[in-house]
Amino acid sequence: MKPWLYVGLAAGLVPIQTTLLEHLSVAGIRPDLCLIAAALIGFFGGPVDGMMMGLLLGFEQDLFSAGDLGINLGTKAAIGLLAGLVGRYVAHVTPASVAPVMLGLSVGSGLAFVAAGAGGGETLTAIQSVLLPQALFDTLVGVALYWLLAERFKRDDSLVS
Repeated sequence: MKPWLYVGLAAGLVPIQTTLLEHLSVAGIRPDLCLIAAALIGFFGGPVDGMMMGLLLGFEQDLFSAGDLGINLGTKAAIGLLAGLVGRYVAHVTPASVAPVMLGLSVGSGLAFVAAGAGGGETLTAIQSVLLPQALFDTLVGVALYWLLAERFKRDDSLVS
């Protein structure tokens, strides 16, 4: 089941994000489904699964976008890895503990993009008008999906000592 889920996510998320979510954006901002998926796979599947899906989704985003090659690849892989480490080493992961992690990961990803396109005086405006609302939107969607999926993909805490 898990390999088919990952194949489906890899094949479908980028097209959905670039087509369907364009029409469902709020104030021109839409959630980064690949970032959210890499983080959730890390939380539920562990650091290796999160990093591998982050690499795949980031590569796919870089391949189909006009931005700098490699930024999505690196940030999504790091997001999957870090979320996987949090999911593995936090005793009881809940939506309340996922929220600050998701917010931090989204802000970190946004800052990587801002740093790559460092444009001088427009940087502060980009952070205020795009990065922070984008991070909040990613966090809200990510936490909502975590809450919906937590029972389905619940880990067996009896195996963790």
